[in-house]
Amino acid sequence: MIPESLHRRQFSLGLLATGLFAAAGVEAQTAWPNKPVRIIVAYPPGGVSDAMARLLAERLAAQIGVAVLVENRAGAGGAIGMDAVAKAAPDGYTLGFASVSPLALNPHLSKLPYDPVHDIAPVISVMHSPVALLATPAFAGRDFKDMLEQAKRQPGALRWATSGLATVGHIMLEQVQAGAHVSLTHVPYKGGGQQLNDALAGQFELLSANLGSALLQHVRGGKLRVLAVGSPARLEALPQSPTFTELGLPQANLSSLFGMFAPSRVPAAVLQRLNAEFNRALASPEVRQRVASDDNLISGGSAADFARQIAAESEANLRIIRSANIRSD
Repeated sequence: MIPESLHRRQFSLGLLATGLFAAAGVEAQTAWPNKPVRIIVAYPPGGVSDAMARLLAERLAAQIGVAVLVENRAGAGGAIGMDAVAKAAPDGYTLGFASVSPLALNPHLSKLPYDPVHDIAPVISVMHSPVALLATPAFAGRDFKDMLEQAKRQPGALRWATSGLATVGHIMLEQVQAGAHVSLTHVPYKGGGQQLNDALAGQFELLSANLGSALLQHVRGGKLRVLAVGSPARLEALPQSPTFTELGLPQANLSSLFGMFAPSRVPAAVLQRLNAEFNRALASPEVRQRVASDDNLISGGSAADFARQIAAESEANLRIIRSANIRSD
């Protein structure tokens, strides 16, 4: 039988531990931030994700009163950057900005150096970005129909560039091939910046990319042509461009969901503060105008909402990958 005095001692220790944990939470909430915050962008400079991350970094710095630095770590469809986030100290000073693909798509196609469920914490859903299929100066056809006809006449002759293996653009390519029964040559890049430069130089005929101001500038200038968009409806900036659903390929009608992430085990108080600060940033007129001008859609919301979105997309991607027999190699 355990003496009553020992019971009392254990209860007192339990109260002490509870108090210490509560105090640690309060301390984390009041102490953060007291040094610069780093945002790791899982893609190269020059793309829509990099531009958005830098805009959010500026807003966050103004709101919390410390510097917010942006670091690009591209490669492996965003997995390199997310691995750096997963292995960072869980103190709220290292964050990651990426699409949900490194958590909801890449794990179904390759072995990753991090656990997408247990090593990374969703902070906030930032925006939905339509994915467009564009023709470069190397493509002589007029529209999507011409592209399919040429692909059937010359299997493998048309080169389709994406921002990397196991990305939404890659899934779109595979869905077009499977749905239209054509053969295209995949040209994977490590992100959108170099891909855009090579597109303008006509290094390949087609590319899939998230829409952004830089891309739309070249579309309006006539250097690139939009053949189709992954969007629930035609975009205001591109009213003449059909969606993949209109073209009879609803399975290819895909868009990217981007968000902010943190290492797991970040104190709950810090995670809540981060979520609140980013929601505040997304509500600012400057950010809303910038996102809308690129035909992207702001999301926002709680970390729990974002986690549910990631889980739902992961399940949907798994079904697509299995039905189309998609591989990353």
